Amino acid sequence: MELPRYHRLRGPYYRLEGRACPGCSRRFVPPRSVCPTCKSGGLRPFAFCGRATLYSWSHVLQPARGFASMAPYTVGMVRLEEGPLVSAQLADADGVELAVGMPLEMVTRKIRDADEHGYIVYGYKFRPLLMATRPRP
Repeated sequence: MELPRYHRLRGPYYRLEGRACPGCSRRFVPPRSVCPTCKSGGLRPFAFCGRATLYSWSHVLQPARGFASMAPYTVGMVRLEEGPLVSAQLADADGVELAVGMPLEMVTRKIRDADEHGYIVYGYKFRPLLMATRPRP
């Protein structure tokens, strides 16, 4: 990833920001300028809360370039509380029995190693919801 693009995308990567459509109220991540549903423009910035559920996952044993030091790792399809489905690495999942529908929370972690430009990319990952933050029955 080029340095200017990385800095331009810091908001979506660090704070899980997207866009909300004023016409149909759908929310999108990554941000886009036109709603694909109702074709409205002028989408407004929207900050997602970071709570989600696990939709699907896969364990990665043969990592792509830049991810070798993290292998093996788990990648999941995550359904955000506000609706969008995103893919993200799962953090703190070693020894946890993953299950579809389990609650997750967003955390900011290192995404990949330093590349030829010398910077390390940070961004959002999701981890199983900690016991201390689960609502009491």
